[in-house]
Amino acid sequence: MNGTTTVGVVTDSSSDLPAELVAQWGIEIVPLTIRFGDEEFVDREELSTDEFWARCARSSVLPSTAAPAPGRFEQAYRALAERGATSIVVVTISGALSATMQSAELAARSVEGLDVRVVDSRTVTLGLGTIALAAAELSAGGADPDAIEQRARELVERTRVFGALDTLENLKKGGRIGNAKALLATALSIKPIIEVADGVVEQHGKQRTRTKALAFLVDKVASFQGRVENLAVMHAAADDVDQFVEQLRPYAPSGIVVGQIGPVIGAHAGPRTIGVAFQLTG
Repeated sequence: MNGTTTVGVVTDSSSDLPAELVAQWGIEIVPLTIRFGDEEFVDREELSTDEFWARCARSSVLPSTAAPAPGRFEQAYRALAERGATSIVVVTISGALSATMQSAELAARSVEGLDVRVVDSRTVTLGLGTIALAAAELSAGGADPDAIEQRARELVERTRVFGALDTLENLKKGGRIGNAKALLATALSIKPIIEVADGVVEQHGKQRTRTKALAFLVDKVASFQGRVENLAVMHAAADDVDQFVEQLRPYAPSGIVVGQIGPVIGAHAGPRTIGVAFQLTG
């Protein structure tokens, strides 16, 4: 946070923002927790994303996740206040998928003298991350809290997130499949395409092979050519992500943020998931 900035930005660890961008823009990340059976870990503090995927590969137990306690948000708010923030904009994972937003709101009531605004992103992973990033960039430019909150809420309405799953097992066992239940009756060999719409996971189609599923995502981005901004790619330990990013470069002249899907979303989506997140203009 630079000397002129008075608006702090907070998001949660489901945002999957690369650590270098978090540091660059002074974003406070509030971690969720991950459980493997009786073992519990604080996301990214006690268990890195790489360690999470390695553990998944050798564990027969499906991991579960839990929202942060309000105290973790309060800690983040106070840390920003100590760095000079007088207002804070919080952007959280979809309130329909997690109690994280409720914790953020409870914490906001416990910090006197701080103007805290909580925004439900109604999305996940880098859909959420790009909104938080835009808020932090505005803050660094000296924008006031009203403008930053308004921008975040506007981006919520324009954010699109699509993903190609490599397996249905995690989503099925985790109970987060929403209206995508029809997928469960189909052949296991298919590669489901999901969309996060109105804060929940929806079925968006299916493809017979991974190659076709990733091509579908590229075509989806291409279909909005000229209207795509803040394009991001997220992946769950996918070995083919570099080739996928290269296919998308023509549609993102200003660059592509690439982040690894961490435990919060990864526990539900499963390994080798690849997704795109972006905002539509106009």
